Amino acid sequence: MSERPESAGPDPDDTFDEFAELVGEETRRDPDLAVIEAGSRTLRTQGGRPHADVPGRPEDPEVDKALREVEAELATRWGETKLEPSVARIAALMDVLGEPQRPYPSIHITGTNGKTSTARMIEALLGAFELRTGRYTSPHVQSVTERISLDGAPVSAERFIETYQDVKPYVEMVDSQQEYRLSFFEVLTGMAYAAFADAPVDVAVVEVGMGGSWDATNVIDAGVAVVTPIDLDHTDRLGGTPAEIATEKSGIVKRGATVIMAQQPVDAAQVLLKKAVETDATVAREGLEFGVVARQVAVGGQLVTLRGLGGEYPELYLPLHGEHQAHNAAVALASVEAFFGVGAERPQPLDVDTVRKAFAAVASPGRLEVVRRSPTVVLDAAHNPAGARAAAASIGEAFQFSRLIGVVGASGDKNVRGLLEAFEPVFAEVVVTQNSSHRAMDADELAGIAVEVFGEDRVQVEPRLPDALEAAITLAEEEGEFAGGGVLVTGSVITVGEARLLLGRG
Repeated sequence: MSERPESAGPDPDDTFDEFAELVGEETRRDPDLAVIEAGSRTLRTQGGRPHADVPGRPEDPEVDKALREVEAELATRWGETKLEPSVARIAALMDVLGEPQRPYPSIHITGTNGKTSTARMIEALLGAFELRTGRYTSPHVQSVTERISLDGAPVSAERFIETYQDVKPYVEMVDSQQEYRLSFFEVLTGMAYAAFADAPVDVAVVEVGMGGSWDATNVIDAGVAVVTPIDLDHTDRLGGTPAEIATEKSGIVKRGATVIMAQQPVDAAQVLLKKAVETDATVAREGLEFGVVARQVAVGGQLVTLRGLGGEYPELYLPLHGEHQAHNAAVALASVEAFFGVGAERPQPLDVDTVRKAFAAVASPGRLEVVRRSPTVVLDAAHNPAGARAAAASIGEAFQFSRLIGVVGASGDKNVRGLLEAFEPVFAEVVVTQNSSHRAMDADELAGIAVEVFGEDRVQVEPRLPDALEAAITLAEEEGEFAGGGVLVTGSVITVGEARLLLGRG
């Protein structure tokens, strides 16, 4: 098998001429989906490329022990799937902490898929323009410390512990005054906002946990509200149609904000536009005010030309695979343009060389990430049908596997059948397994659904993830060293994170 794209891109200072010779098949957006000055300019204290990897356990035994104690305390609280839809508790915490979410401007991101990758791209762009950034995303791939980043890197374990200890007395104060204790996610959100204020950051990039209106992050007053593609997920909590889900997610749109809207189903777009009218917000829509002009496969990613709010940005190297990532890049670029007032206060575009260097440095662990060769093992955190469809299409474009083996470990509260059906055309065989989370679907239950989708001859059951990885690699190797077998591990962020550790990353 010839060497195919890898997840790490070239040095951004290298010439881009070589990519012009690597022309892949041009693709178009699925027609069914085609609808519709920052504050202070404090220089970043940490420079360089964003960290492509994610942190493992602290090497210092004492620090590791202290972090485990914090994790154990957080684990006694409501998990992220147990919700009482209200911002009363987090608002109370912000009050006793002195409103740490107020000193800096924010970019708030909601949607169903692509939020974390888009947040990372926004962070990289802002950092390239010498702004100190704070980023809050969820869930984490391997370490809880990933969720809170400063200047493109997760906070250290020591800083995470220190931040927790700083807010803990206030958390306990709020706990004693509320009907329910603060949840795991609410405490982490408070920690993030406190860490950003303490840094201090010039701008915060904040991803919602779920929904928007009553999400714990929604105590910020973001000037830019970003809505990535909306699809069906968490339907028991957010609604059973794109329009109902969009109603919840539109809650992040504040009066006078700028809404950056990825391509949406028609009914979702109508809800978002109505919300913008009600809040006197300005709307920029992908496909109209901004979008992807052209893209072609390149070594380790793709070469894209984007149209932003201020003009065209040609030949941007993006070291991520898949058409969906090109669209995420367009949304990220428009979001940063809106933050700087491009298209409104200032007509000229952002400096294209700075934009080019920022995109070339982007990393998104667990998103079509290559972690092993011979055979190639790819990780992707797709956990719903829309994410699975994007991953299935992208792996066919970026890699020339003659035979692809799937390793799937999913959560029991997801549309597992829809996820498996999306992967059925690209998986020759599937090894079903389960991760260590209490939310994981039992491997035998998952196998029953997989047999209905794939047929019994194409399904293998390995309840332990290490055994599932070994079985899948063995099946891929049956093609021979140069025949092009590959493995895709998917179904859950937790499955991907645990596989990443088992395969020696982090």
